[in-house]
Amino acid sequence: MVVRSPAAPLSPWSSDLVEPQVDPTAYIHSFAKLTGDVRVGADVLIAPGTSIRADQGTPFYIGDQVTIQDGVVIHALEQGRVQGDDQAQYAVWIGHRTALTHMVLVHGPAYIGDNCFIGFRSTIFNAKVGRGCIIMMHALIQDVDIPPGKYVPSGAVITNQQQANRLPDVNESDRQFAQHIIQVNQALRADYQSMAHKSNLHSAQDHRFSSDNKPMNSTTLDAAIVSQVRSLLAQGYRIGAEHADARRFQTSSWQSCPAPQGQQESQVLAGLEACLTEHAGEYVRLIGIDPQAKQRILETIIQRPDGPVRMLSMPSAQQAIKNYTTHHTTSSDNSSIGPEVAAQVRSLLAQGYRIGSEHADARRFQTSSWQSCPAIATQQEAQVMAALDACKAAHAGEYVRLIGIDANAKRRVLELIIQRPGDAPVAAPAKTGVSGRQRQRPSSSEARDPQGQGSGISSEVVAQVRSLLAQGYRIGSEYADARRFQTSSWQSCPPVASQQESQVITALEACMAAHAGCYVRLIGIDPKGKRRVSETIIQRPDDQQSSISSAAVDNGTRNSQRQSQSVARPALDSQTVTQVRSLLAQGYQIGTEHADARRFQTSSWQSCSPIPSQQEAQVIAALEACMVEHAGEYVRLIGIDKAAKRRVLESIIQRPNGNQRPSQGSSTPSRSAQQQPSAKSRSSSGQGLNPKSSASLDSQTLAQVRSLLAQGYQIGTEHADARRFQTSSWQSCSPIRSQQETQVIAALESCLADHQKEYVRLIGIDTQAKRRVLESVIQKPGTAGTAGTRR
Repeated sequence: MVVRSPAAPLSPWSSDLVEPQVDPTAYIHSFAKLTGDVRVGADVLIAPGTSIRADQGTPFYIGDQVTIQDGVVIHALEQGRVQGDDQAQYAVWIGHRTALTHMVLVHGPAYIGDNCFIGFRSTIFNAKVGRGCIIMMHALIQDVDIPPGKYVPSGAVITNQQQANRLPDVNESDRQFAQHIIQVNQALRADYQSMAHKSNLHSAQDHRFSSDNKPMNSTTLDAAIVSQVRSLLAQGYRIGAEHADARRFQTSSWQSCPAPQGQQESQVLAGLEACLTEHAGEYVRLIGIDPQAKQRILETIIQRPDGPVRMLSMPSAQQAIKNYTTHHTTSSDNSSIGPEVAAQVRSLLAQGYRIGSEHADARRFQTSSWQSCPAIATQQEAQVMAALDACKAAHAGEYVRLIGIDANAKRRVLELIIQRPGDAPVAAPAKTGVSGRQRQRPSSSEARDPQGQGSGISSEVVAQVRSLLAQGYRIGSEYADARRFQTSSWQSCPPVASQQESQVITALEACMAAHAGCYVRLIGIDPKGKRRVSETIIQRPDDQQSSISSAAVDNGTRNSQRQSQSVARPALDSQTVTQVRSLLAQGYQIGTEHADARRFQTSSWQSCSPIPSQQEAQVIAALEACMVEHAGEYVRLIGIDKAAKRRVLESIIQRPNGNQRPSQGSSTPSRSAQQQPSAKSRSSSGQGLNPKSSASLDSQTLAQVRSLLAQGYQIGTEHADARRFQTSSWQSCSPIRSQQETQVIAALESCLADHQKEYVRLIGIDTQAKRRVLESVIQKPGTAGTAGTRR
């Protein structure tokens, strides 16, 4: 049942509103609202979210080739007029070739001359802006007359005429910038109109069903509407209809038509026809309803006061519904979104950010003129993935990028390209034991022989290549024999001209095969900045399939250790390499410390040689050197904030048994080393937990803990049995005072062990803002000990 409130009463001036007068060449988006006597000139672009209301002060005049961008509001007081260029009286006059950018407010009486530019969120009230003026962002113009050709800087408040007279003149560069904005928006208008024109041509034929092509039903509804209804019913959705007269349509006060008597196609079509007939001369819209999710998935106007509406965008609407259904009835593993993008989406949603997407063809990509895909209103991961898939499918052959949005700060936190024109459509992968990354790329990561010989590329390198390409970087490779490697005299492999992932991987494999027995490294290149952004060794003479990010190191030390020791050189795992890369990217310094078993129990760590460099390759080399020098001891990685003079990370990367990390991905000390200092909190009997019964954190939870600590947040835990979980009555575990990663993880495992048959959740706390930044369930009653379930 649709819940609605009564429409607002008509105002005295809205009882006899005049319809807007719009030139046929103007483009007005369907989400823009024009009310009253608004006169729109030729070649005007009015973007979505615009509100132009001539319901008090009237009339409004909008000149030729005017651009009105998203969110602009134009209104006027009932009293007060300005004289237009045609000597008539207007409440608001906007001259030719003027651009009103995002969120501008123009409140009449107001006059804006020809060739003006009004920047973001600027306000013009009871003022006149002369011809050729440029007003930058967040300016206020009130009760003044701005002379022609003046420049108003960002944030200026001009409320008296003396201020207006002292304004500087517009520079030529500013004028060219304003003209460029107008030209770009005119190109957008032309494209929109071209698309609409093609759709009109496509639907110009009268697709009416007759007894010849549809013997089951005889209906006067448009073929596209019938197809839409059939598609919705086939997917199990319910159908409804609403109507509104012109006055209610302006206030979005729709009224429901009688519900169809059944879900049979003939009954639904008969109900729609009855609604259209009963409310001829009114607006009627078709509603698609998901009864399980209790939400609307489609709202489409099928009749206007001047007659039925042809469904121009039906194919794309059907495709969107198809994708919506697919992702609500199948698992997220069937998404064409790669695992890296899925992890990125999951991370953004966990931080409370909203997700959006944009697309651009090759020409628009060059000018960064991205267009928005349908808005994603949900925060459910499955529905977000479905919407991203729908955007990619609807714009196959174009660039598509993922947007992360901080709704509170009203800013973007991420822009990531997830599809390029050359990318082949990715079919839904079968559920096998092979990872998604390997399924998509059998030619690279699966092309190795059973013994591992040849030039196969590891999954970490494949992920790094994909990440570099997604950011628009170019890929290169270099090689060096043992002698040249010691002097850092690298030689270039043939250049990789392509940006296609498969071709790049093939080129890397060819370089590795051509220089077997040599060092080979992967190069990430920023073509705009003309600099290297990454150097990663992907092949070594003694281990051709390693993926260790390192470069020139103290090879004399390494070689002498190889001769004096029979053990193999330690190689950092991908998780540690990623952690180092993240710390360096944030400007932190890297350090290392070591401790034998006795010193480890008393936390008496000793420093390894300092690492003065910020180059990733040299840092990795220094870490490896420390691990080799202190084989058989604990070694930990230190992240240091030099500005705040504090540590942001402490992570154990080597243990006496030779493992770099525990098998579960934890960076905590061994259980035996932690029993004594935490005996009270772990067991009421005063003894440490049995290792066989202790809970272990999964790698995703560990990464989350590291991320929170790195950002300076406090960690906490809460638990609840099944009854308290239903009422959200969580109880706190013992508080975690420390910011040391090992102690935090030990406390988390202790809480998990103490409440093995209950729900346990991880809390991230911003102590300065006194708010929670994360709540994540890490244990459920049926999965105690795995700590892998997240709400």
